[in-house]
Amino acid sequence: MRVATWNVNSIKARLPRLLDWLAATAPDVVCLQETKCAEAAFPRAEVAALGYEVASHGDGRWNGVAILSRVGLEAVQTGFADEPGFPEPEARSVAATCGGVRIWSVYVPNGRVPDSPHFGYKLAWLAGLRDALAAEWDADRPLAVCGDYNVAPTDADVWDPALFTESTHVTPQERAALARLRDLGLVDVVPVPMKGPHPFTYWDYRAGMFHQNKGMRIDLVYANAAFADAVRGAYVDREARKGKGPSDHAPIVVDLEPA
Repeated sequence: MRVATWNVNSIKARLPRLLDWLAATAPDVVCLQETKCAEAAFPRAEVAALGYEVASHGDGRWNGVAILSRVGLEAVQTGFADEPGFPEPEARSVAATCGGVRIWSVYVPNGRVPDSPHFGYKLAWLAGLRDALAAEWDADRPLAVCGDYNVAPTDADVWDPALFTESTHVTPQERAALARLRDLGLVDVVPVPMKGPHPFTYWDYRAGMFHQNKGMRIDLVYANAAFADAVRGAYVDREARKGKGPSDHAPIVVDLEPA
């Protein structure tokens, strides 16, 4: 099985690129984030033409998540119990069982700045996600929680840590929230970079950051042992960040051994 995750930064704006990428890369399951698409407007017919079923959760604003699968979609869940909101819950998670693997696509709140109410919301949301995963935990069933976490797990995951000392994405509180997720029994499936020593997944559009490889690793695949032990390769598809009109994120592609 091939599983991928990609913050597309608007599925409408990125649809031709997404369709070409799906055809060329042939993932079995794709987690999408920041679709910015209401349910009625999701391009289901276009991805169905490539063999994918869709589970999506979106309201047309700046968030939105989806799972595309060509190995089945069962037990679909949008959001989770007692999910924090700002003030109401947003479209930030969808889960489904695909070919026997439990897949979550998550788009963690940005947090903006550490002294902002948005930052408290981000930490509360991550704590709620942990509780939701704990409630459905099954060590024998492969599980992957994929998406844009808006947190760089270590200083090595930021191109210049000194520039982020007053910012979100790198604070001890955010990294502690990730550590609590991992304490459930999740492993960080770190992809291989296609350029340089760091597997960055996000580069700001401004100031030639991508071409200078001044990026961050904030898109993550957290998996339980049943999933992680089957991984035979993972990479950041940096080529998908190139060209005209790309997302500011690159996909992560994970290949699993046959069951």
